[in-house]
Amino acid sequence: MPHGDGASSLQRGKLSRNDLIRDKAYIDGKWIEADGSASIDVDDPFTGEIIGKAPSVSEDQTKAAISSAEKAFPGWAKELTRHRGAILRRWFDLVMDHQEDLARLITLENGKPLKEARAEVAYGAGFIEFYADEAGRMFGETIPSPVEGRRLLVEPEPIGVCAAITPWNFPLAMLTRKAAPALAAGCTMVAKPASQTPLSAYALAVLAEEAGLPAGVLNVITGKAGMIGGLLTSSPVVRKISFTGSTEIGAKLMEASAPSIKRLSLELGGNAPLLIFDDADLETAVETALVAKFRNSGQSCIAANRIYAQKGIYEAFLKAFAKRVSALALGDGFNEATDIGPLIDKAGVAKVEEHLDDAVAGGATILSGGKSSGGQLMPPTLLRDVAPDALLTREETFGPLAGVIPFAAEEEGVRFANDTPFGLAAYLCSENPATIARVGRTIESGMVGINTGLISTAVVPFGGVKMSGLGREGSSHGLMEYLNLKYLCHAGL
Repeated sequence: MPHGDGASSLQRGKLSRNDLIRDKAYIDGKWIEADGSASIDVDDPFTGEIIGKAPSVSEDQTKAAISSAEKAFPGWAKELTRHRGAILRRWFDLVMDHQEDLARLITLENGKPLKEARAEVAYGAGFIEFYADEAGRMFGETIPSPVEGRRLLVEPEPIGVCAAITPWNFPLAMLTRKAAPALAAGCTMVAKPASQTPLSAYALAVLAEEAGLPAGVLNVITGKAGMIGGLLTSSPVVRKISFTGSTEIGAKLMEASAPSIKRLSLELGGNAPLLIFDDADLETAVETALVAKFRNSGQSCIAANRIYAQKGIYEAFLKAFAKRVSALALGDGFNEATDIGPLIDKAGVAKVEEHLDDAVAGGATILSGGKSSGGQLMPPTLLRDVAPDALLTREETFGPLAGVIPFAAEEEGVRFANDTPFGLAAYLCSENPATIARVGRTIESGMVGINTGLISTAVVPFGGVKMSGLGREGSSHGLMEYLNLKYLCHAGL
């Protein structure tokens, strides 16, 4: 449990239900200490104070979690879909009943502004709600037979034991986006949240247990990423892995999963472009850029990493955008006025400053913001005249640094946008339907936001192309990621 040196942080983020904060792993419906009481410190990114400890499980405990999911699978898979859906519905209700506590927990361990943390809880709960209903919509097919006397059927069935490896930037929503469709499909799961932000995941497990989820259906463990990931990928029991994180780690998981031919869902790195055309509505373009770039302090895989403005609107956009960026409030996530909270760690700050220095060395000018004054607070920063080959155009910045690059014709803008091995999200602002249709189809990405920076919701398929990953999360397509199709050929009918 949290200890004394985190008292001031815990007072700022005080919960109404302290039992939502756990320092034990959740395996087979039981809360257990790590072998040898090994633990991981969890800190508050704003103060640096320790707010809690997460268990660092052993190899044997990781194997026990996998075995628990294996043991629970047959019964959960045979459960009526409406019963599975009812449990998910109760889980959703409990999450929303505890929205404020969960949001405060997210802000404590992640640092994001409380208003964004509340939105994350609602967003994450939306996946549980959606798949509570979708559980009863796993329809099969009857295919007309070309041969007399045969009946051809196709039935969906759950894959089996699944593993989820989730990131720190949306610690609650990334787990519900994976667990909800898996459980709705009849799969069981071992979840490994990020070590920086494990408390949200354990709180979700508390509420899932209260909702009536049977023992072993959802297991949550934390510890050494290499060891846990190695056991999950090498286990023949685990039939699918869903991972959100870097392309580098995703490729390693893919390689390690190859010998056992696992199903994979990989939501990997992004380098999202935002194209602002001359005919864009200026206010809409500024609002789109503000949300797409600075939400979660820029720590989002779908953040607008590269902003391109056509030359006819370039100066007007920069003037209006600079005014909005300079008005963003930097500070403690528990201050209701805060727009930009601390970055997750000092390495994150160093990367943003590296990108800033590189852009300025290449000729860019700072219009607002600048370097960190210490700690993990990085001021929202806007640059103009960024070189098209600047470091921030080639790597994910993952912080509140916006660099704007001018372009001339539409073809040049699209070329800039597609000049990346990644293809998760992209954005464009235009009032011309022909431009929207043409560019929307030409951009190489899995998702395109048109005149908006808010694109993700439970009812649509979320995912990328190229080196941004495989598979989709959300929507009915996300449910199919946890199902196999079985063909049944009935002869003699």
